[in-house]
Amino acid sequence: QVHLVESGGGLVQPGGSLRLSCAASGLTFDSYAMGWFRQFPGKEREFVAVISWSGGATYYADSVRGRFTIPRDNAKNTVYLQMNSLKPEDTAVYYCAAPSEYKFVVAASEFDYWGQGTQVTVSS
Repeated sequence: QVHLVESGGGLVQPGGSLRLSCAASGLTFDSYAMGWFRQFPGKEREFVAVISWSGGATYYADSVRGRFTIPRDNAKNTVYLQMNSLKPEDTAVYYCAAPSEYKFVVAASEFDYWGQGTQVTVSS
């Protein structure tokens, strides 16, 4: 049974940084790309970032490119979202997710497994 558990959310001031973590179990972690999505109240989940199974390829939404990075540590079965230069409009619930094995995709509909979400609030 696949489980994804996010942590690291919280309150941060504009311009600050947070690092989210997603710990995975129940899957062969290094055969799965891992992604991050976020959801604003009343909106659909939107793509944030994805990293390939080996870490050799990444892709970012235009809204976060240059501010966020998505490293992974396969030895720890963990993917991270390093969030820098945070803005109030980054305030959302952030989810990690995994698609099928060896799929490098960005659409939420292509992801099979989801974590419970963690709240990020950017406010002064």
